[in-house]
Amino acid sequence: MSDATFTFRVDETLKNDFTEAAKARDRSGAQLLRDFMRDFIRQQQEAAAHDAWFRQQVQVGLDSANAGNLLPAAEVEAKFAARRTATRRRMETSE
Repeated sequence: MSDATFTFRVDETLKNDFTEAAKARDRSGAQLLRDFMRDFIRQQQEAAAHDAWFRQQVQVGLDSANAGNLLPAAEVEAKFAARRTATRRRMETSE
């Protein structure tokens, strides 16, 4: 991998404070900036992957609903009311 130079301007105080903070961690400013850049790229890739997964899951749900695979609201409410009741009973017996 070949190295490239990345040049940008910052306030002198910021540069000095950053350099001082880097030295306190026994690192150079360049090392920390490379780490920050790698972390930023990783975070962006993870966010993009999650977004793609989420959009795919939404599309699966939309396709299922459009195909008529739906449950009546009353059926869903009854199912979860039974779950809540069972959970409350378990909580009461464990106290």
